[in-house]
Amino acid sequence: MTPTDTAAITARERLRDVLDDRMAVHRAALETLVRIPSVSAAGFDPVEVRRSAEAVRDLLESRGLRNARVLEVAADGPGDVAHPAVYADWLDAGPDAPTVLLYAHHDVQPPGADEGWSSPPFTPTERDGRLYGRGAADDKAGVIVHVAAVDAWLEAQGRLPVNVKVIIEGEEEIGSAHLGALLDGYADLLRADVIVITDSANWKIGTPSLTYLLRGLADCDVEVRGLDHSLHSGMYGGPVPDPLTGMVKLLAGLTDDTGAVAVPGLADDVRSVTEAERARLDALGFDEAAFRAEAGLLDGVVLGGDQEVHPLERLWMRPNLTIIGLDAPAVATSSNTLVASARARVSLRLAPGQDPVRARDLLCGHLESAAPWGLHVQVTPGAAVGAFVADPRGPAFEAALRALGDAYGQPAVLMGVGGSIPFIEPFAQAFAGPDGSPAPALLTGVEDPDTRAHGTDESLHLGDWRNACLAEAYLLAELADSL
Repeated sequence: MTPTDTAAITARERLRDVLDDRMAVHRAALETLVRIPSVSAAGFDPVEVRRSAEAVRDLLESRGLRNARVLEVAADGPGDVAHPAVYADWLDAGPDAPTVLLYAHHDVQPPGADEGWSSPPFTPTERDGRLYGRGAADDKAGVIVHVAAVDAWLEAQGRLPVNVKVIIEGEEEIGSAHLGALLDGYADLLRADVIVITDSANWKIGTPSLTYLLRGLADCDVEVRGLDHSLHSGMYGGPVPDPLTGMVKLLAGLTDDTGAVAVPGLADDVRSVTEAERARLDALGFDEAAFRAEAGLLDGVVLGGDQEVHPLERLWMRPNLTIIGLDAPAVATSSNTLVASARARVSLRLAPGQDPVRARDLLCGHLESAAPWGLHVQVTPGAAVGAFVADPRGPAFEAALRALGDAYGQPAVLMGVGGSIPFIEPFAQAFAGPDGSPAPALLTGVEDPDTRAHGTDESLHLGDWRNACLAEAYLLAELADSL
């Protein structure tokens, strides 16, 4: 072993020791963020999202990052809310060092009914090595991964090995509604050679993963109306159609008997899985029994979609439709009434290669034309975001795989995720290199099969979270040496 090798190992050990010494500080910061109910969805107080942004700004500044500030974008019009992002940087590594953009988001999903949680959703609570709370994993833990990595370097070495820019978005959970305006207004500020996104998952607890594939997203709201006022169902039911029953029939027609999307023409632009992608699926050793247990499927419930297609292909590389909201009378307060109207929100995950605007238009058009009994339908289009697919080769990806493996003590795997992160593709394309190739986007995460992101009892595995923080600290050094 050469003196240079010994020095590198010693520096890495110092980095690890400093990070471990300060994990309690980082956890306290995470718990502070989780207590802020920064739900970006419509109908929730936008003041809380701004409060979250300001808390993140202050945190970044307190950990040694500079130029920390809240980034504003203009709302699209009356009634629209543009939630703020946060920026900070450290740019003293020099012009020859690569610039790394660290991305996470500070907004969270709605918590749902409190009674579904084992502890209050915005009260961080530890149980059996996991921290429970809305945003504890998705994605406030990701925010702190960036904070912890930067902090470890500045505490251990007094400097970073690369130039770093940090962008913490405030609208990821609502489809990054003002992403175009953010990119248009701040592209030069955010320009970087490589993007590190901490907003994904690991294949298993203890098995680090690099995500190279995400599905796209399209959604819409649909209202079915048949009356100008509600009616007694006994006095009018029969000759007068029930709008809620009509809504149920309309929504049921969006999928076939297997649960696969049945909107005519929608799957026509789904591309075939490549041989390399097929090999990556096979390498993961999918265990259907474990998958069913992780999902909490009840006995006898079959996996949805084309049974001839690999379950991971169905999950990551095929479109899927979900009814994520339905406005109808609650059972507890229902009466024998024909309601005047019913509303639903439809979410469509898109396969790689699909045109998101085309998919959304097909979905909206089908809903408008397929309502039974002449019921009136009004459809409001929502998000339309394409899938993200990276070629997980090259020096940046190899650096990430090394850093993850070293931090976790297990080889990292390549995987896809069925969710969507609208930020990645447009920013990777905007920061393309001289040859026109997109900037490498390294997608890591802190979630695992037990995290329940977006669901009740969302939680963070604290051991994997520590490893994720260490992996990113190692990654900054690997990128300095590789790019």
